[in-house]
Amino acid sequence: MKIIIQIPCYNEEASLPDTYQYLPKSILGFEVVEYLIIDDGSTDRTCEVARSLGIHHIVQLAQHQGLAKGFMAGIDRCLELGADVIVNTDADNQYNADDIPALVAPILQGNAEIVIGTRPTQTIEHFSPIKKFLQKLGSRVVRATSRTDVQDAPSGFRAISRTAAMQLNVFSEYTYTLETIIQCGQNGIKIASVPIRVNGETRPSRLVKNIWSYVYRSIITIFRIFIIYRPMQFFASAAFGLLLIGFLLGLRYLYFIFTGDGSGHIQSVILSAFLMGSGFLLAMIAIIVDLIAVNRRLLEKLNYRMLRVESKLQPNESIH
Repeated sequence: MKIIIQIPCYNEEASLPDTYQYLPKSILGFEVVEYLIIDDGSTDRTCEVARSLGIHHIVQLAQHQGLAKGFMAGIDRCLELGADVIVNTDADNQYNADDIPALVAPILQGNAEIVIGTRPTQTIEHFSPIKKFLQKLGSRVVRATSRTDVQDAPSGFRAISRTAAMQLNVFSEYTYTLETIIQCGQNGIKIASVPIRVNGETRPSRLVKNIWSYVYRSIITIFRIFIIYRPMQFFASAAFGLLLIGFLLGLRYLYFIFTGDGSGHIQSVILSAFLMGSGFLLAMIAIIVDLIAVNRRLLEKLNYRMLRVESKLQPNESIH
């Protein structure tokens, strides 16, 4: 069994040595423990520091592409390297590396495919009250949207089995944390949560530069993912709402006609026709996007099967 601990980095030359020194050099259940750095277009000496530390693998992105793309670049490389389990942690050493064995335990036991570390958010001193509230609220929204029981949705401290990693596809350019949970909930990938510890703050978060900007972008991300993974439900609900309102306005106009007072309510007819026409249009769109979603799911399954075939080939073999 092989485990690779990946660390997305962007200008982390100062914090990387501290993060690396606490990573476990051996983990029960794994014969091989390796480390991988994703250099997301850093302008400092992150790569040089990583090499000097003896980190096994380095993925360098030509320019800064954001956390989501960096995360997926690491996942793809870990799969190529034959990882059975991938652990993702942050370069700022906010997560306690001693909890990695607890993080991977549910996967080794066959109880989960992805495990997310749950931080003691309410007791973290450098989290403001508003941040604690919003993270708790955001996790509830993600649980409802994804139909999972994840307690700390924004947590980046995760263990991912090889099978689950092959099925991950991140469309967001902002963060992978929310989308991967919703995607797993939609695709039936079992997720578990385990309590973890955190270290003190080493630097301000680069993802959450402004709490309200983070909330806004998270809402947009959840909304966009919901449309991607449940397009029929979204457009059909909107279509039903417009059709219902238009129908009720039409009944209202008929009521005035039968009571002899219909001459002054022509606006109701116009609005009713507009709403019902829009509703029928959205209903047609719902059917089309559902067909597109079926095609996307088929492509995801095909991609997963191709990855499984590739993973079974010997290093000197290829697919023809």
